[in-house]
Amino acid sequence: MQSTPIRVLSAIPPMTQLNTPYPSTAYLTGFLRSRGVAAVQEDIALALVLELFSPNGLRAIRQTIDTLPPGKRSPLISGFVEQFDRYQATITPAIAFLQGRDPSIGHRICGRNFLPEGSRFESLDVYIDDEGGDPLAWAFGALGVQDRARHFATLYLNDLADVLREAVDSRFEFVRYAESLARSQPTFEPLAHALAATPTLVDETLKKLTISAVDRNQPTIVLLSVPFPGSVYAAFRMAQAIKAHDPSLMTVLGGGWVNTELRELKEARVFDYFDYVTLDDGERPILALLEYLDGKRPRLNLVRTYTRVDGQVRYFNNSEPDVPFAEVGTPTWDGLPLDRYLSLLDMLNPMHRLWSDGRWNKLTVAHGCYWKNAASAMSASTT
Repeated sequence: MQSTPIRVLSAIPPMTQLNTPYPSTAYLTGFLRSRGVAAVQEDIALALVLELFSPNGLRAIRQTIDTLPPGKRSPLISGFVEQFDRYQATITPAIAFLQGRDPSIGHRICGRNFLPEGSRFESLDVYIDDEGGDPLAWAFGALGVQDRARHFATLYLNDLADVLREAVDSRFEFVRYAESLARSQPTFEPLAHALAATPTLVDETLKKLTISAVDRNQPTIVLLSVPFPGSVYAAFRMAQAIKAHDPSLMTVLGGGWVNTELRELKEARVFDYFDYVTLDDGERPILALLEYLDGKRPRLNLVRTYTRVDGQVRYFNNSEPDVPFAEVGTPTWDGLPLDRYLSLLDMLNPMHRLWSDGRWNKLTVAHGCYWKNAASAMSASTT
């Protein structure tokens, strides 16, 4: 079936985490390369945040705000506009600091005169030292300049995210992006309605980044890994952009959310965006799919794979054993910009910091869906 050599692009859609790559694409890319498949990977989630929170991104947000009627400008938006020049001047050094590329600026951030401070900084007012000392000493101690500065820089970034959410796209979150469209929805209708709506600045930026990744890597098949509900909307937007750009490109949906929520998939409209949906451990279904696309196996012998046939959703499962874990191979981070991830410090509780602070090489805990049984968010067909 495939007239050109197969080349696979695995992509992380927004949003997962900003401090470290989600490991699914690293595992799949390493595995596919070990089997002789040309495979590359991109973190579109990180790319989207770095594009939006940049001087050009802030200018685009400001331009969107300028189109709002005066009555729709909240105090939050007005505060951003009033301090726009300061935000423009500080966004690049703040991002560089959170990436660990310019630790020297931490002292200026801790001075509380460098970064503009919005409503997120009000959370600091609850800490009081009755003896007139440092109210945050309990969290950072006398020498915790870098941690303190990371917390302030994170509050600064959260202020900007609040502005973006209020002025540009009400669904925007650093992790739970448009999560309500995918969590516990009885039908596909809310997601379909959102995908048909006029694109926001966030949508247009995501589209630009997606097409750029496709043009740069020239894949024949794109794998989108969706681990969380907060990645679903963006994954469908990316697939929508890919299909509009090049309908011949194959798109495949998989990941933790798919494994738990789409086990009884009946909604044919999913396949307006994705050619295939795979379940559980990705290695065997992807290998079988690549062999099918290369004309080396019949469609009937696909493994744990949904597709649309004559307008109807069909499930193919040849019940082949999964690739043994010992043969999965070594994940690779080649292609992921490890020096550009952001070490955020959202909460002062040391345990809560583990989610967003620091660079982690994640170990495999859940490889596929170990329950293999969950309620389906898109199992019901709608008319």
